Amino acid sequence: MKFFLIAGEASGDQLGGALMAGLRDLVPDVEFVGIGGEAMAAQGLESLFPMAELSVMGIWEVLPKYRHLKRRIAETAARVAAENPDALIGIDSPDFCLRVARAARAQRPGLRTIHYVAPSVWAWRPGRALKMAEVVDHVLAILPFEPPLMQAAGMTCDFVGHPIATAQAAGPDEAALFRAGHGIAPDSPVVLCLPGSRHGEVARLLPRFGDALTDLRHHVPDMQVVLPTVAGVSQAVRHLTAAWPERPLIVEDADQKRAAFAAADLALAASGTVSLDLAANRVPMVIGYDMAPLSRLLIGMLLKTDTVTLVNLVSETRAVPEFLGRDCQPAPMAQALRRLLGDAQARQAQLDAMDLTMDRLGKGGEAPGLRAARSVLRAVTGPR
Repeated sequence: MKFFLIAGEASGDQLGGALMAGLRDLVPDVEFVGIGGEAMAAQGLESLFPMAELSVMGIWEVLPKYRHLKRRIAETAARVAAENPDALIGIDSPDFCLRVARAARAQRPGLRTIHYVAPSVWAWRPGRALKMAEVVDHVLAILPFEPPLMQAAGMTCDFVGHPIATAQAAGPDEAALFRAGHGIAPDSPVVLCLPGSRHGEVARLLPRFGDALTDLRHHVPDMQVVLPTVAGVSQAVRHLTAAWPERPLIVEDADQKRAAFAAADLALAASGTVSLDLAANRVPMVIGYDMAPLSRLLIGMLLKTDTVTLVNLVSETRAVPEFLGRDCQPAPMAQALRRLLGDAQARQAQLDAMDLTMDRLGKGGEAPGLRAARSVLRAVTGPR
């Protein structure tokens, strides 16, 4: 069997690597072609071009790269048609993957198409599911409330579990070693600052997050701010935090980041899947997010839900406070952080919502990569 896979971001690359491993367990002689990053390369994929070219988010951010992305769509679709795989599997990055699927199907009308991670039709652009159904046969959903939405649009869909539910979190010993290694007292609050992993996010959010944390420090002078980051934006992070009254502890190493999450008492984070990482570590959080003005305006007009935080959505609560768009301001975020440190009831409400979220995402069940692989094979060949 042969599968053509496309991932456009680091999170999609991780999903793709786990899916490839699951498929190889079930079909040892399987072949892979496509676009991905390090995790997919570890499973034998030679990416057609660097995945980083596709890591663009937001309408304003895409515009300067539109012509290049359009060319890559055409090149990728032609390669899909030439390879004639058993299925094309797009992994997240719907703006790119679905355009490739449409163009590839125009060249090979019988091409079977699968998409891993349902687009957020529950949040905005609900008509997108119907448009997606024109070029996608089957969806692998990572949120439990998504299959009915995809099925209503005419696609088959399986909930395959979220990878965070089976990820191994650091334990108390690693948390204690992290504190000791960085000279943080056992009783000093550790506050995570998580401004995102894209340059645009970091540039917009980090100054506001810094002001909110400076405000919080007036009330909690012994707190330690820890800022986990990634190589692609670490230089920008260091530059933007250089003038902070108290510089944060910046960590890039993967093991150090895991330990930091285990040691944390509180977090101020960008909206996104990081809320699930915090939930897995039972770290109470405040969410803040803003976009470029044009993107903010358009998405604000289209938003269909009163929350975008996944913990709130999966647990069907509103336990996590969020400050979006123009509401993403230092003073109210600092006030929400103070409440979580001082209000035991608010803190417990978040912990309960996090535990429920993890259970609903598949904690204790079969690995999502293997579940996704079984779903792919059912869609292509029937039950296994």
